[in-house]
Amino acid sequence: MGDKDVMVVLPTLGKRLLHLGLALESCSTLAQSVSLTLCVVAPVAAIDARKLAADHGAQLVDDPGTGMADAINAALVTRSSEKYYVWLGDDDVLVSPGIRRLIAALDADDTAVVAHGQCEYMDTEGTTIALNRGGKLAQFLLTWGPNLIPHPGTVVSMDALEKVGGFSPGLSYALDLDVFLKLRKAGRFVAVPAVASRFRWHPESLTVADRRASSREAMSVKARHLPRWLRWMSPLWHWPIAWLSALAAQRVNTLASRS
Repeated sequence: MGDKDVMVVLPTLGKRLLHLGLALESCSTLAQSVSLTLCVVAPVAAIDARKLAADHGAQLVDDPGTGMADAINAALVTRSSEKYYVWLGDDDVLVSPGIRRLIAALDADDTAVVAHGQCEYMDTEGTTIALNRGGKLAQFLLTWGPNLIPHPGTVVSMDALEKVGGFSPGLSYALDLDVFLKLRKAGRFVAVPAVASRFRWHPESLTVADRRASSREAMSVKARHLPRWLRWMSPLWHWPIAWLSALAAQRVNTLASRS
């Protein structure tokens, strides 16, 4: 096999085969125009999911069973020549034209380590219900406000990701926020006005199912990345932001239930 430009990491427990199939198809579509390695991280017992992934030409990685961060890191250590990393949930999909624009943005800027685009939220049936278009504002809010940079579809420099130590074990909800905050110290973030992914919003989604735990972990992560002298003050803005984020999440939940 020749050199690959992108590693797509897709962790799955193998419980949503229909949605997993759609996620894998979006990777196969991207592979028609981008040289990529598709790494599917799955438990050994997830036989049907592993077969489906193999049918799409995926490289299978055994899930260590110790959390999402360790699952992603298990795929990252298999890197050979890949220049960029892309994460995809097993019920989300990549949008190829948007991903190509993100890759082009990083290729054009040697100082950039992350390129992020827009993300459509869809209901369980695939109907679009909202659009995350955080753009440059999302970069400003990363430390102080909600994380509006969508992990699905964001393109990250693999060299920079290795430099910051990959994903932090032990985090269940805010592992993407934590790695973005680490990466921000390594280089520039580029916002691209293009839809690069579609996120399926439903009750089984990890960050949707336990919003309170997600908010608490996010607040802890953001405080950890603040200067020491500011950490004690962080609840003054983190709690109001968590409340506003919960209201926004409830709004999307309402839209999802109506569609």
